[in-house]
Amino acid sequence: MKIYAEITGWGKCLPPAVMTNDDLATFLDTSDEWIRTRTGIEERRVSAVGTSKLATVAGRNALAAAGLDPEEIDLVLVGTCTPDEIIPNIASAVQRDLGAKNAAAFDLNAACSSFLYGMHFATQAIRTGAHKKVLIIGAERLTRILDWTKRESAVLFGDGAGAMVLEASENEAGLLASHVSCDADARDVLALEFGMSFDRFGFDGIMPFNFIGQEIFKRAVKGMNTAVEKVFAETGLTTDDIDSLIPHQANKRLIDYLAKMCKVPEEKTVINIQKYGNTSSATLPIAFCEAVEQGIVKPGDTIVSAVFGGGLTCGAGIIKWGQRVTPIRPNDEQLADDGQTALDLILPLHEGTKLAWQRRSEQE
Repeated sequence: MKIYAEITGWGKCLPPAVMTNDDLATFLDTSDEWIRTRTGIEERRVSAVGTSKLATVAGRNALAAAGLDPEEIDLVLVGTCTPDEIIPNIASAVQRDLGAKNAAAFDLNAACSSFLYGMHFATQAIRTGAHKKVLIIGAERLTRILDWTKRESAVLFGDGAGAMVLEASENEAGLLASHVSCDADARDVLALEFGMSFDRFGFDGIMPFNFIGQEIFKRAVKGMNTAVEKVFAETGLTTDDIDSLIPHQANKRLIDYLAKMCKVPEEKTVINIQKYGNTSSATLPIAFCEAVEQGIVKPGDTIVSAVFGGGLTCGAGIIKWGQRVTPIRPNDEQLADDGQTALDLILPLHEGTKLAWQRRSEQE
């Protein structure tokens, strides 16, 4: 008897504070037209709480959709590159705050590819019988690590979290095939130079963010297309068998190019980058959640997903949705609105970074 890892729950968490392109133009040399025409982004969310809080709300919503109690989960996996702290992992905070006391918990960092990487390994764990009910979360608070003086990268990202519950099942559903890889020769084209290698005594408050857009675009398209070809070959499926494409939401141009290469028509491509920007590991589960909520994903649908991220990690998967597209319990919990606007949260970061750059320039 073959065991599958069926998706039985889904949920998301989007902070209430919205940062529009016009908001960004109040302190950056940019405009709504400049951002929209290059990226497709119109607005993004800014969180006043840590990544673990975002992850916990998304996880709670996914559990509600699955109709599960937290104690039934035996593994919590959080994909993130913006944890609250290095030690301990934030998955342990999520496990504690959800009350999933019987679950193992760990973080996974494959940058924007983290959620698909998580699905890949969680599915294998379920197929081997090592785990039966897994909660996977992609969560990011990217706005806390950006250099808000650099428009090329600052306009791209936002905060949020999304989650899925995978359960052992005899139904042919879940991740049917997947391929993950890493183009490590290009790991420096997308990098944040902050971590254990930093001189903690010489740290001046600046976290340089390397973002070589053209090189990222070229390698991302090649890597994702190769991964998609591999999962099609593994399953024997073709684009005619696909009901929708749900890709990583990094750039509208990149999504359009990927859809063209994969021969997936525009009406089958799920795009929500205009509302949230690039939320890294959270883009895939948020997009899936909204696609289900909006009726785009229907019972028994076959979906192809593709991702890429820092590393440069890359991957693709073919997902078969189950027969249920409605949550068993309401899965619409949201963060409380504390009244702070996105500008309230970001302007102090912008001013602090600007002063740090000035001090570095004076010292040089």
